Amino acid sequence: MTISPLIEELKSAHKLLAEYDYELRPVEKGYANRTLYINLDDNEIQEKPVTQQMKDVFTGGRGFALWLLWNAIDGNTKWNDNRNELILANGPISGSTAYPGLGKTTAVTVSPLTHSIIDSNGGGYFGPYLKFSGFDALEIQGKADKDVIIFIDGDTGKVTIEEAPLEELDSHIIAEQLTEMYADPEKGERGKMGVSVVSAGEAAEHIRYGILNLSWYDVRRKHVRIKQCARGGVGRVLRDKKIKAIVVRYSSLSGKSNNPAKPELIKKAGRRINKEIALYDDVQNQMRSVGTAHLVEIMDHFDLLPVHNFKYGSHPESHKIDSTVWKSLFTQGMPDGCWAGCQMSCSHAVDDFRLQTGPYAGEAVIVDGPEYETAAGLGANIGNFDPYGVLELNFYADTYGIDTITLANSIAFVMELWEYGIIDESDTGGLDLTWGNWKDAAELLHQMARGEGFGYEVVGNGVRWMIDYFVETKGADRQLLHDIGMQGKGLEHSEYVTKESLAQQGGYGMTLKGPQHDEAWLIFMDMVEKLLPTFEDKAEALHYFPMWRTWFSLHGLCKLPWNDIEPPDNKETDEPAKVPEHVENYTWLYEGTTGVPITPEGLIEQSERVYNFQRVFNLRMGFGTREFDYNPYRAVGPVTVEEYESRQERYDKQLKEEVGVDPAGLSTEEKMAKLRAYREDRYEQLVDAVYKRRGWDKNGIPTLETLKRLHIDFPEVVELVERKRAELNS
Repeated sequence: MTISPLIEELKSAHKLLAEYDYELRPVEKGYANRTLYINLDDNEIQEKPVTQQMKDVFTGGRGFALWLLWNAIDGNTKWNDNRNELILANGPISGSTAYPGLGKTTAVTVSPLTHSIIDSNGGGYFGPYLKFSGFDALEIQGKADKDVIIFIDGDTGKVTIEEAPLEELDSHIIAEQLTEMYADPEKGERGKMGVSVVSAGEAAEHIRYGILNLSWYDVRRKHVRIKQCARGGVGRVLRDKKIKAIVVRYSSLSGKSNNPAKPELIKKAGRRINKEIALYDDVQNQMRSVGTAHLVEIMDHFDLLPVHNFKYGSHPESHKIDSTVWKSLFTQGMPDGCWAGCQMSCSHAVDDFRLQTGPYAGEAVIVDGPEYETAAGLGANIGNFDPYGVLELNFYADTYGIDTITLANSIAFVMELWEYGIIDESDTGGLDLTWGNWKDAAELLHQMARGEGFGYEVVGNGVRWMIDYFVETKGADRQLLHDIGMQGKGLEHSEYVTKESLAQQGGYGMTLKGPQHDEAWLIFMDMVEKLLPTFEDKAEALHYFPMWRTWFSLHGLCKLPWNDIEPPDNKETDEPAKVPEHVENYTWLYEGTTGVPITPEGLIEQSERVYNFQRVFNLRMGFGTREFDYNPYRAVGPVTVEEYESRQERYDKQLKEEVGVDPAGLSTEEKMAKLRAYREDRYEQLVDAVYKRRGWDKNGIPTLETLKRLHIDFPEVVELVERKRAELNS
């Protein structure tokens, strides 16, 4: 492979700031058994051992990252302090190529958006390559003086920190540049396949919700593609540390790279699920042809698709952005996995999409996605039913480094304020924020990238910040803005309407990091299938499923192969929502990798330790108690008269049959007030039931008995918990 003159020029401008040689060692039963620490204040690079206690208590992945961060910061550390760390971790099962969905990376840091602990996961090849290069986690502290690239060379055993002044920031460019720059030139395309780049983008330089883009080389398209660790501003932390990119090279990937203890068990699980994908995917969720975008019409049918800032749950034009549209636009007929060997192949792309706006207008680009969250958020939630508008916003959000969920809810929030006359063109700098005006919405993204205008100065701060801003600058009604601002704990709600699912309201309100569906998604169990009739049933689900989903982040796994493909007889099992056969697969994967037998209950206990530890970590940061476990009322019920009256028959019936109030003769406002009191009371009862099931006290703090049972009763943890409990009870 010949290096282009441009890449030679970029590379020649690099200045070596630090270099560290390390011993290349094979992974042992899924663990590299060390982590990599870098401090950019003084360009220190060192290895840290992974102890047996770390494995026993924190398992790997997110657990390792939380433990490293816990020991690096204190409760006063802010997101932009030099002391804050950005940690990227993999997990013991991560990196196997015999089972789908085993290529995830988890990022952990103090969030610029929530000011608490955030975890976010993404696909691509970085996490597995990091491990195979020698490290179970990468821990970065401090800030560089000028833009740097961190290079981890798993081919030669070398880590460098290089000043890098010339590379572009936008991810679709820098990922291509660095893949060519750091690939082994003697290996041609296989060399490019051995490189993964972590980058952010121009907007991540400026806004609170910047993302990380994690790359892989798509040998079929001959282009580098990206997946995102998108939530909570992890990309903003990367750029605050003056990191332009992190590059890992590992050119020797094979099915044996994880060095598993019992490879026959992994193959056994892989054969079973890959057969199911081949036989049943096309008649189930069509992940290989559409991916998560298949949900658009399903959510619309059940009144769960967010429309106009979650006011409504369906729209007559939703068919313009449903799965049939995306299936026609996505390139078909080729495997589209974001990790080697993943037969789920759900990482779709639109090739040769010609942009209409911004600095790349007129260029033909690859758009990775949209996933459901992006189609719903930057589509229906902002009133945009133009699929090409969705794709335009999708592309720029990715390359600029912007979380599409927070972006969508932030734009929808200001569009609703525009509708009410709270803001106008004098506030937006001339932009027209009428529902559906995606081109002016795109200009907000371009402003974020440029660091100027209403997009950067206001919308780029997220919904929680904007509530305070518009109350202070426009005299807006704080209660109204709080009710319609779709965020919790400072993180914007992922794109599902939860008004008719109390369990999902709990699944959003009582999350660790904020309302994100990767912790609990119970809408269908609760609302459609009516499987959770009592508070105790809901509490049990809100114990099991958040713990189960946490397990994926401990091991570096994607959750989609768990329940987006199912065995044909799954509904005949005792607990079909758990997909018992697939849970059994994961016990085989764990034992096959580590050599340690485990039961389904043992998987949950691994997660309980980390989940409760993260709850205590939030407590340390000034959060993690009951007062932070509530949703905006729009996630619970109708905020405005038009919302109530759009579903009046439903709500009047609920008042009569559930609340015991005859709606006849009552004004809409009176009916809304009675329904609100009823629903808020039910949520309080749910919180009590969930806390009890999780082993927490009435304030949401894990009890000492829970800490002891889970072996996380470290002296500093016990002291913190007892002190906080005493403060709340005084």
